[in-house]
Amino acid sequence: MEKKLVYDMHTEHIQWINKMLFYKDEMKVMQNRLSEVAGKNTNQEVQAMVEHFQNQLIVQNEQADILKHTIKQYENTIEFHLEKSDTAADKLRWDDHSDLRGKVEMFEKIINELRAELIDFIAKYI
Repeated sequence: MEKKLVYDMHTEHIQWINKMLFYKDEMKVMQNRLSEVAGKNTNQEVQAMVEHFQNQLIVQNEQADILKHTIKQYENTIEFHLEKSDTAADKLRWDDHSDLRGKVEMFEKIINELRAELIDFIAKYI
């Protein structure tokens, strides 16, 4: 497994946390837009699609929370080990966290696909 500088890993964690916060805000905006569609369209098919998208947003919101929590746990582990080590963060190397990176990338792929589908849906009914 590739070794990375802990400092670089920390930087990546901060970027990921900021992305999760951004996506959570974006999901709030999407939810508000869905509420507008639901209020303007009483058609059962439209209401069913609104509910589908709302459920997807709930699931992805939970995933963002889980990822954010996992990232923060990793940060706590780094901090704990740095406090016990004489090696500076810009010199210490750890195994890369490619599994976590993969989860973040998959989340982004899913949320971007959801956003595109949602935009198409909203454009039809608003």
